[in-house]
Amino acid sequence: MSTHTETTTRTETALETFNEEWHEWHDAHERHRAHPHGFLAVTHLHWLGSEATRLEGAPGTWSVDADVVRVVLEPGESLQRDGVELNTDPGKTLELGPIEERGGINLVSGDTVVEVAKRGGEYIVRPRNPSNTLLQEYRGTPAYAPNAAFAVAGRFVPFEAPRPTTVGAAVEGIQHVYEAPGEIRFKLAGKELALTAFNGYAPGSLSVLFTDQTSGKTTYAANRSLSVVPAADGSVQLDFNRAVNLPCAYTDLATCPLPPAENRLPVAVEAGEKIPYERQDQQ
Repeated sequence: MSTHTETTTRTETALETFNEEWHEWHDAHERHRAHPHGFLAVTHLHWLGSEATRLEGAPGTWSVDADVVRVVLEPGESLQRDGVELNTDPGKTLELGPIEERGGINLVSGDTVVEVAKRGGEYIVRPRNPSNTLLQEYRGTPAYAPNAAFAVAGRFVPFEAPRPTTVGAAVEGIQHVYEAPGEIRFKLAGKELALTAFNGYAPGSLSVLFTDQTSGKTTYAANRSLSVVPAADGSVQLDFNRAVNLPCAYTDLATCPLPPAENRLPVAVEAGEKIPYERQDQQ
């Protein structure tokens, strides 16, 4: 076998592996997204205030004051936390919190998971029920075919000190503040580019929110997200084939952050997830 043939064979094998790994990753991501109590199951978004109010989709009356959520359940109403029934004394005020920003508590009422969370400094309640139409009619998310040209090497460059960064949200009236430890520099489509990175959920990971020249055309207009893990020397692999939609691409009951202004890429990233079918139907 000639050297040229060997090189071609290795390249083809590497591409096959790249494609297979992408399909496995995306299938797993789709299964996670379609979880019976995932964000596709959210039926309502309630903003809590100081006045006790009954909330559609959740038992009891709810209020919040001084960073403490208060719930009063009537006889026959049930809320469980970690398998423990909370309504052991009907009419008694239950207290939850305080909850950290972007944190949350999941309670269970029958088939419904009642999410109690803090977003943009405000407390919200989001019931999640497997019978929600959005989940029942979910058809999957279209995506570009995997393309190794959009998996590029980059470098994480830390700021002198982490920068609190305020960004808008998918819903009006709130803002999110994230800590940005640095930026990721890379080259794509012949351009030298950089993306401000936020701390990710997993230890050692970074989260990048961005838009690009496909946004609002073939990909969701407001944002897409990419998770990366820098190596010890700061090198990173930016695989835009794994750019995903946030919940706000599917439902108006999400409070997703928008990218910082500097993360609007002047190139077309024709990789990763596209506009969901649900949004396409509305256009």
